[in-house]
Amino acid sequence: MLEMRTRIAKYRREPVGPDDNPRIGCVFLRDVVFFDSPASAPPEFAGNIVQGKGYDLAAPSVRDYFAELIDLMAVGAAGGHRMDITWTHDGPVFGDPRLAPYRLGQRAFQGVVLQAYGGRCAVTADRIRPVLQAAHIRPVTKGGEHRLDNGMLLRSDVHTLFDAGYLGIDPTHRLVVSPRLREEFGNGEEFYERARSREPLVLPARRADKPNREFLEWHMDEVFKAS
Repeated sequence: MLEMRTRIAKYRREPVGPDDNPRIGCVFLRDVVFFDSPASAPPEFAGNIVQGKGYDLAAPSVRDYFAELIDLMAVGAAGGHRMDITWTHDGPVFGDPRLAPYRLGQRAFQGVVLQAYGGRCAVTADRIRPVLQAAHIRPVTKGGEHRLDNGMLLRSDVHTLFDAGYLGIDPTHRLVVSPRLREEFGNGEEFYERARSREPLVLPARRADKPNREFLEWHMDEVFKAS
């Protein structure tokens, strides 16, 4: 036991106390593809990484590398160099069932935001109900709350771009678009045009229900991709 604790202590940033019981985890790899000729390591992948590294596959610095890698994986999945058939993944499509935390209050939040915004997207004014979502300005995972002035009704793609920092709303309730939307994807003219027009957002009628300045500033400082 002492030898095991000594070995574990070498990999921890903090010393192992006499009463500590360190948790030992493991990583399982599935759907592994082996190439005839090993592929080079991804950009910025250090040799001492042991728990993996995430990449944005659309980022210009890695886009070409992963595009080629995905092509190689498709060839392998197609049984060699047969590219005349569509890519198919064999095997189960669901893993083992597991418990996950259930976010309380989300349905009530959705209903209140939907009503306050008159069923219209705050940015695009779309009324197509199935694609409208109640978005938190400051997420509950980052200290936000289920409160109307911390929410906006957004079309699903607008919601995704807002959460990813490509779109923002300034404290005067105007749309702000990150330059990285065009740089990384060569797209987004719909949003740049809306930002240039200074067109006002669709907002609740009551002043107290409109997006809170403090939450909007938090999003602009912590999430929005300014450059």
